[in-house]
Amino acid sequence: MVAKDARRGLRILFDAVFSERTSPVTWAGPKRYTPLPCSVDDLPEVDIIATSHDHYDHMDLVTIKQICARQYKAGKRIHFFAGLNNARHLLAAGAGIGRDEITECDWWDSHGINLPGVGRVELTCTPTQHFSGRGLLDRGQSLWCSWVIVDKISNKKLYFAGDTAYKAVGAPSECPVFKQIGSEFGGFDLAWIPIGLYSPQSFMGHVHVCPEDSLNIHKDVKSRKTVGMHYGTFRGGISQYYEDVREPPRRWRAAAEKDGLWGSECGLCNVGQTIIV
Repeated sequence: MVAKDARRGLRILFDAVFSERTSPVTWAGPKRYTPLPCSVDDLPEVDIIATSHDHYDHMDLVTIKQICARQYKAGKRIHFFAGLNNARHLLAAGAGIGRDEITECDWWDSHGINLPGVGRVELTCTPTQHFSGRGLLDRGQSLWCSWVIVDKISNKKLYFAGDTAYKAVGAPSECPVFKQIGSEFGGFDLAWIPIGLYSPQSFMGHVHVCPEDSLNIHKDVKSRKTVGMHYGTFRGGISQYYEDVREPPRRWRAAAEKDGLWGSECGLCNVGQTIIV
């Protein structure tokens, strides 16, 4: 995402979570299992924060408030992208975010972002199979999504799948949106696809994806390189009783190796590792 005269590229954070728990309270709820790769203070200047949905393990208002406090002090503003009806959460964070600094998107909405001397991209809100809600009374009241980023200078295409399922147990067919996304954008240079928190599958299969189906998403969206994500960061909730923290990466690798894709198309990142596309 780098302009020819840029000293740095355009910087986008997706679903940034730096808290120790993903919960409405600090003393209970899923707890961080894998240490942070860096602190909020270690982050470079951020241009955009995009959120896939409002669950606590994806929209961390404490982290957003910390990033804003640090950056706004230096006079650098951030623009936020989120699905429909998510601005209310960001405005309630007490982070000093202006309503004009939030763009709410419906599925398939696209927005061009041009920062002179930095970069120029198109950001598109795309569908997933999931749900939303931060409490017992607001389930399904805001939109969940994935994100597509197209660098308008190099034409590199990136896909962030957010949180999603692929095919619920007993469903007659898989979710069709991934083939649609792959067809619409003609494939991707890099994709981030979730591989964990799918157990027990009979209960979780309609909202989270197992590693074998993560590989199907990789194929459906026509990604040339895919990194597995959404596993081993926090422990808590239902899956901790059914899913060994080592199982998602093991099954992801086994599925990719079976199809001869491990290392060439599919893989994992170490915490803090950098990938150049």
